Amino acid sequence: MQSTIKQLAQQDCDLLIVGGGINGVGIARDAAGRGLRVILCEQHDLAQHTSSASTKLIHGGLRYLEYYEFKLVRKALQERELLLRTAPHIMWPLRFVMPHDAGQRPAWMIRAGLFLYDHLARRAFLPASQGVSLRQHVAGGPLKGDFRKGFVYSDGWVDDARLVVLNALDASERGANILTRTRCAAVRQEGQGWHATLESEQHGRIEVTARAIVNAAGPWTAQFANAASGVSNTHGLRLVKGSHIIVPRLFDHPYAYIFQNQDKRIIFAIPYQDEFTLIGTTDLEYTGAPGKVTISDGEVSYLCEVANRYFTKQIAPSDVVWTYSGVRPLLDDSAQNASAVTRDYLLECDPNTAPFLNIWGGKITTYRKLSEEALAMLQPRLGVDAPDWTASAPLPGGDLQQADALVENIDFARFAQQLHAQYPWLPGKLAQRYARCYGTRARRMLGTAKNMTDLGEELTPGVYEQEARYLFEVEWARCAEDILWRRTKCGLYCQPRHVARLEEWIKQMSMPEMST
Repeated sequence: MQSTIKQLAQQDCDLLIVGGGINGVGIARDAAGRGLRVILCEQHDLAQHTSSASTKLIHGGLRYLEYYEFKLVRKALQERELLLRTAPHIMWPLRFVMPHDAGQRPAWMIRAGLFLYDHLARRAFLPASQGVSLRQHVAGGPLKGDFRKGFVYSDGWVDDARLVVLNALDASERGANILTRTRCAAVRQEGQGWHATLESEQHGRIEVTARAIVNAAGPWTAQFANAASGVSNTHGLRLVKGSHIIVPRLFDHPYAYIFQNQDKRIIFAIPYQDEFTLIGTTDLEYTGAPGKVTISDGEVSYLCEVANRYFTKQIAPSDVVWTYSGVRPLLDDSAQNASAVTRDYLLECDPNTAPFLNIWGGKITTYRKLSEEALAMLQPRLGVDAPDWTASAPLPGGDLQQADALVENIDFARFAQQLHAQYPWLPGKLAQRYARCYGTRARRMLGTAKNMTDLGEELTPGVYEQEARYLFEVEWARCAEDILWRRTKCGLYCQPRHVARLEEWIKQMSMPEMST
């Protein structure tokens, strides 16, 4: 162990990536798969900030068409189809219902927008949009009676935090060194490369020499770029806060809703974790510390009011069971309001210095394409010529079709049935969650367990020692929040005493690490 610590204290790599959000881990995965030596450092947990605070959609961005973002929407739609195939356990198609409000966007405009949305990119398996009568459609039942007509279209759902973790896991298994809770304290150019000092909670100071650096620090991108270069950058970020609320389930069907508000903003109401409804998001300018963003009382009231305008079942702030907020680091395009700021990205690499790539902006749907373009910029400067590979490669646990050689395109429902048949002693709800969280990796997580006793103590409702140990040893979980809100969403069912028990268990697991 002491030898390992000494080796870690002095590292040499091709690519040092600063930031463990979706863009950072996406680039780490792509680069490691091309044979590059990769180190990724993240000052907190993977996906702790922006990348776990999205509306959890894989989508083209229907509303971006109003701002003539045709190129971005097309790119996102192309990625939507691709991503839905690479991790069908954590991503799946979702149909959205837009009730028509005659006082908002006119019907002809919505039809035109949906026609473009259907045809800007090839759809392999998602159905096209259509008009519906809300008096006859199942999604009309929970709505107020004055909404009679609507439109239905397709997009996708994603467990955003798990998407980040699975990219990091794949990168690690391809040779990348993933260092969480490790801050990049300083960088300086040395010859044709870089020297960086990292400060790790677990390993102390780590000195790294890297041929190139990727700045994927999200809301901290400008700050890190300025510190590295010593001068202000030509591009900037516009920090926009997005907040969401979770309330008890408002409808029983599988459709999601997209609502037009009177201020022209778009609000989603989405089925969430079977028993809840996710409502969001807000778009507000943000000037505070990115790591300390929280929802305001005004935002909670605003989201409740939008929902109450459409749903028969009314909600109040007292009905909210959980909230989350994040800061989106958007490329500053001088738009007048936060909702209109572009969700596109810019990759910037100064040709006159050692390779230092800044990632400005972006959205979760286009992370894979962004990563591919980042490698296209970096490879020539690193003397590497490896082909693109991520477009068809499943993420860990996403190889469902390989789980049954007799079925060419096995669907998730069939896989979940097979998993439960293999472990009939698992309660149905738990087996379903394992299938969703881990896909084919569920068997690896369960190990040699043959009954519920083998899973160990139930540390919190639905989280047993077997799973918690896997998340600690394999997926970098180091505190209760990591497990309950990012690796799973079991925090929705926890009381403070459950969280305290899990923290105690993690502390016991961490003691051997601390002693070294």
